[in-house]
Order: sequence, then structure tokens, then C-alpha cells
Amino acid sequence: MPAEPSAAAARAQLEGLAAALAGAPDLVPSLRRGDGARSVEAGSVTRAAAVLILFGVLDGYPSDHAPEAALSRDLDVLLLARAATLRSHPGQVALPGGRVDPGDEDAIATALREAREETGLDTDGVDVLGTLPPVPLEYSRHLVTPVLAWWRRPSTVRVVDVAESAAVFRAPVADLLDPAHRVTTVLRRDGREWRGPGFLVGPETGGHLVWGFTAMLLDEIFTRLGWTEPWDIARELLLPAE
Repeated sequence: MPAEPSAAAARAQLEGLAAALAGAPDLVPSLRRGDGARSVEAGSVTRAAAVLILFGVLDGYPSDHAPEAALSRDLDVLLLARAATLRSHPGQVALPGGRVDPGDEDAIATALREAREETGLDTDGVDVLGTLPPVPLEYSRHLVTPVLAWWRRPSTVRVVDVAESAAVFRAPVADLLDPAHRVTTVLRRDGREWRGPGFLVGPETGGHLVWGFTAMLLDEIFTRLGWTEPWDIARELLLPAE
């Protein structure tokens, strides 16, 4: 029986993805076309932001799901749940990140700073693999640069500010890829409808739904890397209107 792939093998794939997409016009073209998301033109966006997509072996608890792709069950991605009291996207699962500050050298500096402030992450143990094409978002009028990174030396993470975050947790990538955990989220508001990918995170991390911008980013990355497994896109989950 062949040995299970090392989680570190994913690092080269992620680094290759960043290199392949350098200079590409779009990461998620559907965001411009309006297919299941809000369409937007980059010129209409007024605020720059960045998010950290941090992969690695974040703890000692591998997924129970064996991925179809040559992928370790130990591979995780760092996520957080926003506080329910926030005015913007309360309770929603997100990647660490936020707006670019005047003192930030670039999007990478922003992503690392925000992750440190939100989760207590020791960024000295993080290797940045590259940036992906910025994604324009109409609703918040942000132009978001995703920063791919690898957790070379894991450190303790936690909720730093309860006014901002309700939980900080790792999500096993194999769990996210499990077809049983995939849904199409449906949001109906003001006579319009938006559809997008969704991921159900198990009860061992508190039970969360990953949807919206974060889910679209992860879905795009998994698809481009060939990690995505066939799943039932007709399985819908209707979201409550905010």
C-alpha cells in the first residue's frame, strides 16, 4: 500500500499556483461576470485589503476523510469566525485579513499584520508563497489581494479580541473537500439571488458554514490545484437574509 503523501508536498503545489497566476487578470472570473456573485469593475473599488490563506499541519488531528487527490489528511487551513455583534458580516467564517494601513509596505505586510492582530499568529514562522490576483468586491467596495502562505513553524493561535472574532480554528482541507460537506449556498435579498459554493465544517471545531467570499476563494484554489472531488451542486442551503 503506498504511503500517504506528506502535507509538505502541498507546499510546492501552492507555490506553483501563485507563480502560475502571477499577472493574471482574474482569480475568480465569476465575480466579474456576476455568476452566483456580485459583479464589479475593479475601477469602482475604493479600498485595498488583503487576506492570509495559511496552509500547513496546524495540529495533530488528521481528517477522517481520505482525499481522492494525492493529498495528506494532515493538511489544514486557518480560519476564523467573526463576532456575532459586528455590523458587517456578523458570525461569518473568514480568512484572517483586513484593510491596508498607510504603514503597510504591501499586501503581504497587511495580511501578516492582520493575522497577527486577529489570531496572535507568530508570523516569523510563516513562509509567504506568493500573492494571487486581487479580487474586487462590490458589496464592501474592497479590492482584496489573497496571500498564499505556509506554516513552517506552527504557533498558538486564539481569539485576540472578542469584539472582532468568536473563534479561531483550523479546518482540515480533506474535510472541506469531502463531498458530504459541500453545498451550494443560496442568498435571496431585495428580489435578487446569489449562489455560491459552501463548505460545512465539522462539530469538532464548533460547527461552521464557510460561504461567500472565503468559500469562493477556497473553491477556486482547490479546483485549480485539482483537489476538488465531485459533489452534488444541486444540494442547496438557503441562507437567512441579513
